[in-house]
Amino acid sequence: MSNYTIKGETGEWEVVIGLEVHAQVTSNAKLFSGAATAFGAEPNTQVSLVDAAMPGMLPVPNRECIRQAVRTGMAIDAQINKWSRFDRKNYFYADLPQGYQISQLYHPLVGEGSLTIEADEKAGIAEAKRIGIERIHVEQDAGKLMHDQHPTMSYVDLNRSGVALMEIVSKPDMRSPAEAGAYVRKLRAILRYVGSCDGNMEEGSMRADVNVSVRKPGDAFGTRTETKNVNSVRFVMAVIEGEAKRQVALIESGGTVVQETRLYDPDRNETRSMRSKEDAHDYRYFPDPDLLPLELDDAFLDECRASLPELPDAKRARYIGEGISAYNADVLTAEVEAARWFDALLEAGAKPVAAANWVTSELFGALNRLGKDISESPVSPAQAAELLGLVADGTISGSIAKQVFEKMLESGDGAAAIVDRDGLKQTSDTGAIEAEIAKVLSANADKVAQYKGGKEALFGFFVGQTMKAMQGKANPQVVNELLKKALG
Repeated sequence: MSNYTIKGETGEWEVVIGLEVHAQVTSNAKLFSGAATAFGAEPNTQVSLVDAAMPGMLPVPNRECIRQAVRTGMAIDAQINKWSRFDRKNYFYADLPQGYQISQLYHPLVGEGSLTIEADEKAGIAEAKRIGIERIHVEQDAGKLMHDQHPTMSYVDLNRSGVALMEIVSKPDMRSPAEAGAYVRKLRAILRYVGSCDGNMEEGSMRADVNVSVRKPGDAFGTRTETKNVNSVRFVMAVIEGEAKRQVALIESGGTVVQETRLYDPDRNETRSMRSKEDAHDYRYFPDPDLLPLELDDAFLDECRASLPELPDAKRARYIGEGISAYNADVLTAEVEAARWFDALLEAGAKPVAAANWVTSELFGALNRLGKDISESPVSPAQAAELLGLVADGTISGSIAKQVFEKMLESGDGAAAIVDRDGLKQTSDTGAIEAEIAKVLSANADKVAQYKGGKEALFGFFVGQTMKAMQGKANPQVVNELLKKALG
């Protein structure tokens, strides 16, 4: 539960949030045509006669788009409707050649499901929370109007026209910006694990319509506004905070919140009114006469279910079951590429806890420094497993492992080869270690006296000095044992 409230002049207000996330389906073609969907293509180069709504053109559903939407529904444990239907949503706009959008109002492909956001005390989420999802329906995207290409005219790019979208509609179950941010991040992770959407918010392949209302705790829901096409988690959170404060100030000054559509201006960090909110009857929805209802058979659904990978929650639970901390499990499962890399590391023989600590600190730190993501890592999972194996079997110490890792990043060589070449194996030769200990203790007789007088914290100092004298190559366990004996 969240304790987030807006403090107004008349007391505290609760925020009620629902999100409609539009996710572009990963597919070889558009929803009802064979046109390509690559991002960044030259304007109007990915437009079929169907997308341009030429007379006599008939839509044909793309099986892959339907399959991806069904798999997404299964991933959020939702009801899959074996019978669904397409409807026409009628409105005129220059980027919509047909004069209507093909969507699914009355009989969506996917019914109710849910996802769970994890507790995050730093963000003010005290415990894990289940967020309900009302439906997922598939629909066409519209084209794009460009107003900055000509002084007096607007240009139309129809490349996006007809691209398949999943509209994922949450229930109004979120109560703070942090919960909404966690929901979008979790949903994005699930989509990327499933492979049904690349989740690239910067390129517009995932964007959110943010519904916000305020109420006194325990009251009925207030009037909501909808802020359209918000394209980052940070902006979603900013919209909620700003819009909730605006509504509280408006109500407390005697005004009334109007149900309307708003736009977010990230430069000014504010929302502004775009148009009064329409209801379904404004669009004159009716079943699309060009399309038969979708009827899914059990074999198709079985194939969809069998193709699902291990999902973030299951993977996180598996990692925790292997002794990995909840924090590290969250970090490792947040991005599908990192989770796959880590699984490959475990398959190569690395011990789970040591591997998780190393990946989240050493590897992620190095990649961050190099400005690379994990798919570009100069060190492969197999090479990392070799390095961790040398630490586990006592061939090298943890501090030497850091040096070896740096050399691996620079050269691409294997850990064992670097250790052999540079003579970095740690020694358990008690004679050599005892000789260095004797030197350290005689050079620090005053500290030896303090230690024997009860200042036991100095033990770490003696260990450090001995390791330094041995250039980090002494086995720390042997050093500890011999020091205890020498200081006994």
